[in-house]
Amino acid sequence: MSDFDAPDGPSIVSITDRVKQLALGAAIGSVHFLGDRAFFVGAEESVAIATADGEISRVPTHFGAILCAASDGKRLVTGGDDGKLIATDAKGESSTLATDGKRRWIDNVALHSDGTVAWSAGKTAFVRSSKGEDKSFEVPSTVGGLAFAPKGLRLAIAHYGGVTLWFPNMAANPEFLEWAGSHLAVTFSPDNKFLVTAMHEPAMHGWRLADNRHMRMSGYPGRVRSMSWTAGGKGLATSGADSVIVWPFASKDGPMGKEPAMLAPMPARVAVVACHPKNDIMAVGYSDGAVLMVRLEDGAEILVRRNGGAAVSGLAWNAKGTLLAFGAEDGDAGILEM
Repeated sequence: MSDFDAPDGPSIVSITDRVKQLALGAAIGSVHFLGDRAFFVGAEESVAIATADGEISRVPTHFGAILCAASDGKRLVTGGDDGKLIATDAKGESSTLATDGKRRWIDNVALHSDGTVAWSAGKTAFVRSSKGEDKSFEVPSTVGGLAFAPKGLRLAIAHYGGVTLWFPNMAANPEFLEWAGSHLAVTFSPDNKFLVTAMHEPAMHGWRLADNRHMRMSGYPGRVRSMSWTAGGKGLATSGADSVIVWPFASKDGPMGKEPAMLAPMPARVAVVACHPKNDIMAVGYSDGAVLMVRLEDGAEILVRRNGGAAVSGLAWNAKGTLLAFGAEDGDAGILEM
C-alpha cells in the first residue's frame, strides 16, 4: 500500500510522525536543496543547513535582510539589503559574487543551468556569464522578477507594464511583452512555449511565445506569491486562494478557454506550492501552518504538518524527489524522508 492508498476512514492520511522536526529559531524566507541537504534561507543574515537526520549548521551570509534566493542544485545564491550577492556551495562555504556600487538592495536573482547568474537592483538587471563576463540592462521601472528561459540564454525581466526579454549575448534589441499593471514573479514553461507572471493585483498573466498571444488568469482572492510547474510542465500550480489553482498547459493554447483544477481546499489560504520533480504530486503549505502532499490525478491528500502554527514560507523537494523540506515564518521546520 502506497502512502496515498488509504484504507476506509479519514479522508486525509497523516504521516506527521515521520517528519524530522527542526527548530531553527528565526523566520524562514525560502527552502532549497543542494544534494540531500536542505538549505533554509533565513529572513535575515544567515542560512541554516540541515540533514535528514536533523543535524543543523549555520552559514552567515548577509548583514541585514535576505531579500531573494535561487538555487540550481549546485549552489545557492542570495541577495540582500546590504547590496551583496552571495553564493553558498553544497559544502556550506560562501563567497561574495558581487556588491552593488550604489549599495542598492539586491531583490531578485535567477540562475541558468550553464552557471550564468542574473540579479537586479532598482531598475537594472545584471548578468554574469559562466566565464565571468558582466553585462547589464535597464528597464523602465523597478525589476519585479527574473527568470531564465530553459533553452538558450534569454532572460525575462518583469516590471511595470509587462516583461522585457533580453538576450545578453546578442546585439539585437530586447523584445517587449506588454500588459498593463505591475508584474512580479515570472516563469517560463519547461517546454519554452509560454511565459507567465504573477501580478501585483490578484491575477496572473501569460503569453504564448510563438505569437505573443495573451493569456489572462484571474479570479484569485489574493495575490499569487508562489508558482510551481508540475512534472513534465503540463500544469502550473499556484497559491493565492484557499485551494491550489492548477492551470493546464498541456495543449498548444495553454490555459486559454479552459478552467483550472482546484485542489486541496482548506479553511486557510495557500501560501507556498512545490511540485514533485518526477511524479504528479505536489506539496502545499498554508497560512495556518499546515502542509499537505496532494496527488494531482485525483486530489488525494496526505497530511505532513498539522495546522495551528505560523504560515509556511518555504517548501522544496530534493532533485531525486525522496526528501521534502518545509519552513515557517516562526522558524519551525521539518524534513520528510519519503
